[in-house]
Amino acid sequence: MKQILQSLKTGATEVADVPCPAVGRGKLLIGTSRSLVSAGTERMLIEFGKAGWIAKARQQPDKLRMVLDKIRTDGLLPTVDAVFNKLDQPLPLGYCNVGRVLEVGAGVTAFAAGDRVISNGKHAEAVSVPVNLCARVPDSVSDDEAAFTVVCAIGLQGIRLAQPTLGEAVVVTGLGLIGLVTVQLLRAQGCRVLGLDFDADKLALARAMGAEVVDLAAGEDPVAAAQRFSRGRGVDAVLITASTKSNEPVHQAAQMCRKRGRIVLVGVTGLELSRADFFEKELSFQVSCSYGPGRYDPGYEEKGNDYPVGFVRWTEQRNFEAVLDMMADGRLDVKPLISHRFAIDDAEGAYALVGGAGPSLGILLEYPQTEESALAGPRSGIPGRQSPVRRQTVRLQAAAAPAASCSLGFVGSGNYATAVLIPAFKATGARLKVVASNAGVSGLHAARKFGFEEASTDTAAVIADPQVNALVISTRHDSHAGLVIEALKAGKHVFVEKPLCLTLDELAAIESVAASAPGRLMVGFNRRFAPQVQRVKRLLAGAGGPKAFVMTVNAGAIPAEHWTQDREIGGGRVVGEACHFIDLLRFLAGAPIAEWRRTDMAVTSGDTLSLQLAFADGSIGTVHYFANGPKSFPKERLEVFAGGRALQLDNFRKLTGYGWPGFGKMNLWRQDKGQKACAAAFVRAVENGGESPIPLDELIEVARVSIEAAGC
Repeated sequence: MKQILQSLKTGATEVADVPCPAVGRGKLLIGTSRSLVSAGTERMLIEFGKAGWIAKARQQPDKLRMVLDKIRTDGLLPTVDAVFNKLDQPLPLGYCNVGRVLEVGAGVTAFAAGDRVISNGKHAEAVSVPVNLCARVPDSVSDDEAAFTVVCAIGLQGIRLAQPTLGEAVVVTGLGLIGLVTVQLLRAQGCRVLGLDFDADKLALARAMGAEVVDLAAGEDPVAAAQRFSRGRGVDAVLITASTKSNEPVHQAAQMCRKRGRIVLVGVTGLELSRADFFEKELSFQVSCSYGPGRYDPGYEEKGNDYPVGFVRWTEQRNFEAVLDMMADGRLDVKPLISHRFAIDDAEGAYALVGGAGPSLGILLEYPQTEESALAGPRSGIPGRQSPVRRQTVRLQAAAAPAASCSLGFVGSGNYATAVLIPAFKATGARLKVVASNAGVSGLHAARKFGFEEASTDTAAVIADPQVNALVISTRHDSHAGLVIEALKAGKHVFVEKPLCLTLDELAAIESVAASAPGRLMVGFNRRFAPQVQRVKRLLAGAGGPKAFVMTVNAGAIPAEHWTQDREIGGGRVVGEACHFIDLLRFLAGAPIAEWRRTDMAVTSGDTLSLQLAFADGSIGTVHYFANGPKSFPKERLEVFAGGRALQLDNFRKLTGYGWPGFGKMNLWRQDKGQKACAAAFVRAVENGGESPIPLDELIEVARVSIEAAGC
């Protein structure tokens, strides 16, 4: 299928051939008929991409600080690699989509195939969108009109925050798409509206919608005009829908307002506020968040948990419905806002218009309507042939020669996979057969960048592919167990990024299947393969007697709403990451974990803790996993004490020995956590038919201790 992607590195846009996304639980698969280019938001993204490195850094000072911290802890080269990898990933554009439902995911009951719906889906022939970000389109509303729904909801949410009442005087600063919609919605609510802009054509549209206007290009004083408009009292509210780096719109809004007036920022402006502007009048200032309550809440958007209407009357989905109702009865007319139309194949022309100096307003992208999109059926009508829109696998390279005996299928192509795992496996010389991702875009990017033969969104087909004999799993943690079991049953060798699974029941199921499966199972516990850790292991072999380990991890804080903190999805940080360090100490001790104990710091979210481990040979170890330290402090430090000697490993760059005959230090030019060696060990085992590089009983043991320690 066709989809519009943008390069954050160069700002260039392209219409790419992308695998159709998987529908997913709680989602709708929608065949697109129209999508609307949001000129303001998408122009900013294009300008950011075209900006040079220094300009990019200036636009994101918080990200720059993170980069500088990473340089201090991890070194220059790993930081440069990480930044380039991030900027190299294509960005899917768009968030105003209308089409028909092709398929509903598991658990969806409110929609059916064939329904005409709007969503915040991307500019693509097919999109997979959670149900709470969709709404059914009334029959009297055309696709052209419906494509404006999400943009209109942004303006509506700003109005809800401003809480205007009948007869109030309200200023709208900036008369782009959202500003002109806001004018209409305010007029429908019985408000008097004053619109401000530099563009004569937009001012004329606002005037036709019932607003009085101020032409800023003509040098009119907006504050004086607002005073006249409000009969000398000051306006009741100002909604800023402009996009500018200047602080002036907020300053002017404060000057326009009456005492205790309200200012709502819907667009983007500078935010260096003057206390004097707000203090004397006791003004309120609020920033509006997109389409309404529920936005950016994973529970609402991803899990489909709606807010009770008695407590949250207007969620983002209910704002969509309200906009569509007003379109249906004629109170909201967006047809005058359509300035241009482009076929999806000509989308690059649309973005040349957006990024240029020519006038534009509502730019619609039109998609070819096939029999499938009209009937919402899964096939094109040709027996045995999949519709191009629904094609879930895209071939990019010719099939490789059968020289490599390890043929890889990757499931998951997120940031870690593209930055670390895939390059590590590519370096082994294994055949890169296919990479799969749910949305398709990241998989396509990985396939292009690293030379995979195919990109897909059909995980089941990847597992069943007879040409794939080894599967690498790098998806969200809750999917690991199911994918591991399916792949082992299919006779594949399996490399799964940590964790192996999230629950003891899943672990028991994996252990049962793995015991009799022909394929090898390995977890990506790469730290035991790091060159400095391997040196530590060799040194300890000659030390004799029990050892004592102290592993300090400056893990950093992660918001409680992040998916890794969700016990059902990420398993929490002990299962999701601290398992790495449990495995590392298990490897260095060379003996089973006999017992463990966990101690948490009071008043934390469960990610600042210490794990005390006792091993069967009398060794002891402590993993200090702390989320309350600064990012400027090194992330990982290992200290080992044995036989009157000590070793200290700092962030996998500097290893220092104390009291070791013939060994003083082993320092590296760049950090090496063992990812390449880990991947190479797995591929060698597949190619040579040897044992798994990490014994199955150790994988099961570490997973069990991690799950128990997490309280799962």
